[in-house]
Amino acid sequence: MENVLRSRRVVTPGGVRPACVAVDGGRIAAVLPYDTAPPPGTPVTDLGDDVLLPGLVDTHVHVNDPGRSAWEGFGTATLAAAAGGVTTLVDMPLNSLPPTTTPAALDVKRAAARGRVHVDTGFWGGAVPGNEEELRPLHDAGVFGFKAFLSPSGVDEFPPLDPAGLDAVATRLAAFDGLLIVHAEDPGRLARAPQPAGPGYADFLASRPPAAEETAIGTLLETVRRRGVRAHVLHLSSSGALPALAAARAEGLPVTVETCPHFLTLTAEEVPDGATEFKCCPPIREAANRDALWAALADGTLDCVVSDHSPCTADLKVPDFGTAWGGISSLQLGLPAVWTEARRRGHTLTDLARWMSAGPAALAGLRAKGAIEPGRDADFAVLAPDETFTVDPAALHHRNPVTAYAGRTLHGVVRSTWLRGRRITDHGTPLTGPTGRLLERT
Repeated sequence: MENVLRSRRVVTPGGVRPACVAVDGGRIAAVLPYDTAPPPGTPVTDLGDDVLLPGLVDTHVHVNDPGRSAWEGFGTATLAAAAGGVTTLVDMPLNSLPPTTTPAALDVKRAAARGRVHVDTGFWGGAVPGNEEELRPLHDAGVFGFKAFLSPSGVDEFPPLDPAGLDAVATRLAAFDGLLIVHAEDPGRLARAPQPAGPGYADFLASRPPAAEETAIGTLLETVRRRGVRAHVLHLSSSGALPALAAARAEGLPVTVETCPHFLTLTAEEVPDGATEFKCCPPIREAANRDALWAALADGTLDCVVSDHSPCTADLKVPDFGTAWGGISSLQLGLPAVWTEARRRGHTLTDLARWMSAGPAALAGLRAKGAIEPGRDADFAVLAPDETFTVDPAALHHRNPVTAYAGRTLHGVVRSTWLRGRRITDHGTPLTGPTGRLLERT
């Protein structure tokens, strides 16, 4: 054994229990009874009552590097991830330049990341009009799947797929069992909605109606039914789509769904006018909608919770919801934000690990991640679940100090984060250089 971590509360797939977790070669060698005596000379870290969670897996992160590295970067994003208990992330293919829509662009992305990541990092590919011939080569090069938009993405270099384009991409991906991940808002519904302008959040909310999500998800489900492609719905905001998704899953369609911390913890009623740090697409909706999302997490209709960390420079968050950049910076705060609301609703640490570690790991096929059990990577987050802190944007590690959680008091302090058996942060302070690895689909 290289070392042993001991805690009275270890979150395993079978529940929370006192245990010793033995690490060897960067992997979990055994999960042993709490009072097991390690071999003489083996270093032991006694965590007391602090909780040992599997390291979080965040499969929805916009690092924006290279090309828009003033918005974020691999060094800052992955350090924020580590400080927040995230030990693995998968980077989205857009907002960087070039977008990850060809193997050559993937090489550029990997070159920008190499030697700079504090946590293990993988990459999604992109599916855009005209790159159907690039999909299989990207798959063979190791991307975890392919992101597509059904409505404008916000950046010209990553255009959306129309219905014919979606069908063509689905057909290609089904042929080699590729995974299609989709930003599902219907462009027709958005075009018919009132266009946003000014500081009023209610006006912005009206511009992204629930029907836009529900219609687009219906289109996607029909495509899955027709072509047999595996598909994943990104950042579900509208609870109105849940019945169709539940029915599709009951039918046996290969569809999974995620939601995000901001949809589970924030509500439209509390967004001040002009507070565009709360702007994202699809939007934060009303409290009743939030309640329905929590119910869907509880019954398994929703598979995982990931950040959709989409940062920008502060100057792009002008107090006009029509023109401000849409995206919420939350990579370091997802764990405490979700835990704060989960504990209030009676959910457990086991639920938290399932939603934020096991579920995202399963989505990306990361078999070495997502659980504290023998054979997995020794990736851990040590959490003091009953302690609180107040969010200070200046204390966060992502590049630009803008977040919708500023000033909020959250439960759950991340004491330390461990990557392959080595402690990499202590109370948010890095203890090592960038020791993360670049991951490929296997």
